[in-house]
Amino acid sequence: MRIGVFGGTFDPIHIGHLVAAQNALYAGRLDKVLFVVANLPWQKEGMRELTDARLRYLVVSEVLAAHPGLEPCELEINRGGLSYTVDTLFELRQLSPEDELYLVVGADAAFSMHTWERSEQLSTMAKLIVVNRYGYPTPIDILDFADPLSAEMPWLDISSTDLRERFKNDRPLEFLLPREAILAVRKYGLYRD
Repeated sequence: MRIGVFGGTFDPIHIGHLVAAQNALYAGRLDKVLFVVANLPWQKEGMRELTDARLRYLVVSEVLAAHPGLEPCELEINRGGLSYTVDTLFELRQLSPEDELYLVVGADAAFSMHTWERSEQLSTMAKLIVVNRYGYPTPIDILDFADPLSAEMPWLDISSTDLRERFKNDRPLEFLLPREAILAVRKYGLYRD
């Protein structure tokens, strides 16, 4: 199988995440895309308070239930500690050595991949799909990845930070994130003081 590995905090999951994953699915002719919910994302450690990883995973699971080809993944939560992509790729490789892995990243993240934990190992474990992002040029040389694929995506200016504030202040949320996400966030009482 051709598996996309799309990691993130997903705090909360929104339309931009779904559109990116759907375009990566198409561009890479993938069988599925795993939404790998970060336990403790090293890039955001100490930057802000994160919603509990299990709650973020529950919301992602409820949203993806309605989207064939997109699946929630809790490997990083089960592993605990800081979340590193290289560890996740290693674990996925151990679980299913016959699968072909494709790391799915936004163009903004692609430019900083050289700063990731053990980044020199990433290209030995997966191929790369870069999802274009408005305002960022599509990177050409990324670490040692041979022939990275590009996934085209329309410009969507949606941020999880803004969505958390919208929940907190009871501002409109429709069309910014899936209805399932709105219902799940409210059900679990997230993003309230």
